[in-house]
Amino acid sequence: MNRKYDYFKHLLVQNAVPIVFLAVSAFAIPISQFSGTYLVQEMLVRLSRNSFLVLSLLIPILAGMGLNFGMVLGAMAGQIGLIFITDWNIVGVHGMLLAAIISTPLAILLGWMCGLILNRAKGREMVTSFILGFFMNGVYQLVVLYGFGSVVPVTNPKMVLSRGFGIRNVTNLEGIRKCLDNLLPVSVAGVDIPVATFLVIAFFCLFVVWFRKTKLGQDMRAVGQDMDVARDAGIPVERTRLISIIISTVLACYGQIIFLQNIGTMNTYNSHEQAGMFAIASLLVGGASVSRASIFNVFLGVVLFHLMFVVSPMAGKYLIGEAQLGEYFRVFVSYGIISLALVLHAWRRQKEKDRARRSLRGIQAE
Repeated sequence: MNRKYDYFKHLLVQNAVPIVFLAVSAFAIPISQFSGTYLVQEMLVRLSRNSFLVLSLLIPILAGMGLNFGMVLGAMAGQIGLIFITDWNIVGVHGMLLAAIISTPLAILLGWMCGLILNRAKGREMVTSFILGFFMNGVYQLVVLYGFGSVVPVTNPKMVLSRGFGIRNVTNLEGIRKCLDNLLPVSVAGVDIPVATFLVIAFFCLFVVWFRKTKLGQDMRAVGQDMDVARDAGIPVERTRLISIIISTVLACYGQIIFLQNIGTMNTYNSHEQAGMFAIASLLVGGASVSRASIFNVFLGVVLFHLMFVVSPMAGKYLIGEAQLGEYFRVFVSYGIISLALVLHAWRRQKEKDRARRSLRGIQAE
């Protein structure tokens, strides 16, 4: 009986965050008065828009590097590519592919730099990548605000600030807006399904499953479990960790391009910040932790996190007559859930150590 109770309590702790979000959503959905068709359509759109970005976080977690806050570096690289193809007026899927090609070398460079720094900050990867994101955000803004139009030629005058250099705060991506989403349009019972985007995401999921079975994937798993043991086994720990960050940064670059083609407009100086924070929060809402994450956690997290985003403003309006409450709630949740997940991670590690000690001593949990 004690063992069953201990297992049940352990299961509740492991899934505390998704359970809370399920409860909040179940409470807010009836109050928001949205129809089922509308909610299904919104969830499909947000799944196609955000899933690739969230999936890019899985590989660093596999390698034991925690939540890659440095994914914003890849998002910045993707936005640089989008600025170029918008200036050159290359539209459609061809423009989107060209943006990815232009962004890839920059994303590899940024990922390599990030990986080198994180290898010197073992055990503190998350806070280091978080601060690194702030630092590179300043570099990105310097390049875009002063480099484009002065050092880097820009031929489209609508993109440049009135002073003659620097990109405007909003970049119009009308030329590639929903080009991937509408490539294979399917409508079922009035719900539009972006089949092409989901095929790309499905291919990425298959890649993740295959990658985990490769020699490199197994090396990353070994490094994530214990770096000292992996090093003794002949695995190049630093190189393996570096490759995981490079892959994650490049995938985040592609994910940001997919995200922005769905939106159709880009906040030139801030879009990457929102993408990184919401992607990490979505993964944690799905039941992932700093050391463990799966594809299921990705899709569950995106649905739960964005379902709450959709229903909370209207639920706030009908509850207290103020829709702005829902907007404040979004900000509170996106930052609060990350803090909660980190606290729970530390608590779980301590509990697991206690459980391991009790098992060794042959003492049942009370």
